[in-house]
Amino acid sequence: MSTRGVLSTSVGTHRGSFTPLDWGLFASIGVIWGSSFLLIAIGLEAFEPGLITWLRVALGAATLLLLPAGRARVDREDRARLIALSFLWVAVPFTLFPLAQQWISSGLTGLLNGALPIFATAIGALMLRRLPGRAQAVGLVVGFAGVTAIASPSLARGSDEALGVVLVLAAVSCYGVAINIAAPLTQRYGALPVMARMLGLATVWTAPFGLVGLAGSTFSWGSFAAIIALGALGTGIAFALMGRLVSRVGSSRASFATYLIPVVALVLGAVFLDETVRALSMVGIGLVIAGALLASRKERGA
Repeated sequence: MSTRGVLSTSVGTHRGSFTPLDWGLFASIGVIWGSSFLLIAIGLEAFEPGLITWLRVALGAATLLLLPAGRARVDREDRARLIALSFLWVAVPFTLFPLAQQWISSGLTGLLNGALPIFATAIGALMLRRLPGRAQAVGLVVGFAGVTAIASPSLARGSDEALGVVLVLAAVSCYGVAINIAAPLTQRYGALPVMARMLGLATVWTAPFGLVGLAGSTFSWGSFAAIIALGALGTGIAFALMGRLVSRVGSSRASFATYLIPVVALVLGAVFLDETVRALSMVGIGLVIAGALLASRKERGA
């Protein structure tokens, strides 16, 4: 009988200040995932949400399985954790995001993703029975204040977007659990085999939604190209990078990479989709960067 519980986590292997490698992973994840909401918005011009979900997951799995390291062995006793990951980090949230973006903008969707460190840190503290260090706690508060400042102008417009907001926050709460579950697995096997199997399982779970979505979808080359990028880069490669960062610095500190997502989503939404950027949002960007810098500092007891 395995003693590896599904709902358990671990600290990072590197608990000191971020190295250049950590910062490179951190920035790459923020830029790639911040771009994903623009790609989803372009995809929605031709494809139904369910088809987008299935295509991005299948393409992400295929990308990682093409790499020899992505096919490395994972022990049978960790299958339950992989199944949980495939639902909580992929199938459920990836289904909710395109649904939400039928009612809210790509920028606002990205902004709300900034709540992930709140969920990840709280859930990680419960699993480890260990509070975050002072610098990480302050960074959490400062970064969340920045996300709030960025989001406030959009949320003040009324309650029409409420359903979309709830769907995104539900997706982000799933991420908060999943990122903690992933930490021990990525430390044990490396990021590529874990993420490849997670995405492979999620491809099976989301296939029915893809078939239903196929009937109501049209086709355009622009939307098709966006989904190719969303799957290969925004799903496959991004998950591999995130798995590596979680393994190195732990789930809570790795989750702070999502504080960059609102910044990227806001800029891309303004440039490509003519979404408005308010002065308060610019203040929020500064707070987000400050929060990320604080979160990157050496952990307590390291």
